[in-house]
Amino acid sequence: MNAPVSPSDTLRSALTELLDGLPPKQAAGAVERLIANYRGRTPTDAPILRDRADVAAYAAYRMPATFEAVRTALDAFAAAVPAWIPGSHVDVGGGTGAATWAVSATWDGTRPVTVLDWAEPALALGRELAAANPALRDAHWQRARIGAALTLDPVDLVTVSYVLNELAGPDRAALVDAAASAAQAVVIVEAGTPDGYARVIEARDRLVRAGFHVAAPCPHSAACPIVPGTDWCHFSARVSRSSLHRQVKGGSLPYEDEKFSYVAATRLPADPAPARVVRRPQIRKGQVILDLCEADEQLRRTTVTKRHGDLYKAARDSDWGDRWPPADA
Repeated sequence: MNAPVSPSDTLRSALTELLDGLPPKQAAGAVERLIANYRGRTPTDAPILRDRADVAAYAAYRMPATFEAVRTALDAFAAAVPAWIPGSHVDVGGGTGAATWAVSATWDGTRPVTVLDWAEPALALGRELAAANPALRDAHWQRARIGAALTLDPVDLVTVSYVLNELAGPDRAALVDAAASAAQAVVIVEAGTPDGYARVIEARDRLVRAGFHVAAPCPHSAACPIVPGTDWCHFSARVSRSSLHRQVKGGSLPYEDEKFSYVAATRLPADPAPARVVRRPQIRKGQVILDLCEADEQLRRTTVTKRHGDLYKAARDSDWGDRWPPADA
């Protein structure tokens, strides 16, 4: 019997087919402009994705990275609420729908799915790609202006990925408030930059004030212990590089690491991690150094040595972003 194909593999195959016939120079040029918007600080009131060439370039270049970042955030959230499966999902500003693919990779089964975006070319291509994923074949792709006028019907899960950077402050606040009013769970992902982290913390604070509990990555719902301006909380997801990635960025590695910041919050009972690894573990001879965000609202560095037995083995296997200690330790 053949093993089932994962949503990740299905998405990659669909994107490979999308690149066939797309002129490499046109795709690379569109990607360069999109990167400038993705990393930029200037909000816009116009769709970043202007036409099919933009959308195809975005999908081929950014969808795998967005998928992996959102899936990593959802995995951490699912670990904190293991008995819950969303019965419905709205992806706000979802573009071509990478977050919907991540939800389908996190929880089995089908559910009503709606993708809201103001760029009709992105919605059209997202619908086309979704035909390859049985969990998304009945998804609803709806044009909507993302901002202060947005209203959402009651829903189990709202995702907002790489959207807040496109909005001015009042629109960001209105979007988070709309999600909090409608959903049982809200997952927000932004670029893993100081500015992206600041937007996530702003959204996190609004969600907590609205009565949500932080399920991940934080082990608590109190204020972030990072002193503003001194550091920022972010994580990393490994992404296989396509030929388009190599053309735009150069280099020979078959992968790159997507840096992102996120918050996953819920009105449901949640069991956050006792602590979260917030830096790459430093493996030394006979010891592992872990930087942790802990449940008592503190950042601490701990050293795990061979004398800790099984915990030392777990520390050697731990990764940036993992809960600590592991659930089975």
